[in-house]
Amino acid sequence: MRRTPLLAIVTALVVGGVLAQPAAQRADAAPAAPTTFVHPGVTVSQSQLDFARSKVNAGAQPWKGAFDRMTASKYADPNRSPKPRAVVECGSYSNPNHGCTDEREDAIAAYTNALAWYVTRDERYARKSIELMDAWSAVIRDHTNSNAPLQTGWAGSSWPKAAEIIKHTYGGGWANSGRFATMLRDVYLPEIINGSNSNGNWELTMMEAAVGISVFLEDRASYDKAMGKFRTRTAAYVYLASDGELPKTVPSQNLDTREKIVKYWQNQSTFVTGLTQETCRDFTHTGYGISSISHVAETSRIQGQDLYGTDVGERLRHALGFQATYEQGAAVPSWLCGGSLHLGLGPVTEVGYNALHNRLGFAMTNTQALTERTRPSGTNNLFVAWETLTHGDNPA
Repeated sequence: MRRTPLLAIVTALVVGGVLAQPAAQRADAAPAAPTTFVHPGVTVSQSQLDFARSKVNAGAQPWKGAFDRMTASKYADPNRSPKPRAVVECGSYSNPNHGCTDEREDAIAAYTNALAWYVTRDERYARKSIELMDAWSAVIRDHTNSNAPLQTGWAGSSWPKAAEIIKHTYGGGWANSGRFATMLRDVYLPEIINGSNSNGNWELTMMEAAVGISVFLEDRASYDKAMGKFRTRTAAYVYLASDGELPKTVPSQNLDTREKIVKYWQNQSTFVTGLTQETCRDFTHTGYGISSISHVAETSRIQGQDLYGTDVGERLRHALGFQATYEQGAAVPSWLCGGSLHLGLGPVTEVGYNALHNRLGFAMTNTQALTERTRPSGTNNLFVAWETLTHGDNPA
């Protein structure tokens, strides 16, 4: 009599798929949003900011050099005037460019000034960051044309990083923080949250922005949705030998034959660990994808669930190592992209290298050499900025 209800429960769980799902699959599921969000918590945490600040104030390298490069840049210019638009129109490769560069660079400038405020405690930097965020939140209503999703992802990756620092560390007040939140919720999030079936860097950057915005808004539903898309896209962006004969795919793209997959992977037909979907396109776009993978993993770690110990970390580690090898001049074999690569990875290695080498202990010889050679890293003028300062050998 007592066993009958138990049997019914077990049967229901198996039929429902709860017990039928292997433990490994459950471990790889997208992390759930935290019950309580950590602030500042988009890509860089307060403890990381404190470490960077202490190093700069002590004159230690490479952080002091990184800070000096940042404050000497156009993004920290105290005379910078924001250039907001109601509608930002961006075509392919930002042609036409109606506010595209202005929006991206004002967002980076807001983040730059937020970082400078935190390190120096000079309120002029905080007020400049607020001025930039307020100008855009008062005006922008939409992004249009073919590059609208990517443009929204680029700018939307920098805005919440700036806003998190200002809202949660600056005591001087930010009267229009609510309007800024409304901007992120109504103008940015709808454009990016449903993802993209274009080249993988698009969706990875869009999910980076969606995750960051969700943290600032404390929007658990959007966080979970963005993380789910991020996990699927990361697995389809970086190949591991354990994936099998062919790379993983995003189901909505219907890449259901080898021929379609090879074409999508820039006509690359030999798959090796660390190769990305855009390696044979060029390293610059590959760098965008790698950077967003590292940024989302870092945000997730700050929010309490560490993706570096999952396949995300493994894919990131091998992608960095593979690309770093050739970025530093290794001979290109004939089977790889027809024997020719378009280099230019960009300043994208610090976050992943710090997490995987310094915190987890992986050797990462090639990534280390490239990272140290290119310090202090600057900005790609799109959505990556000042990561030697924020994450260079940062134990926090």
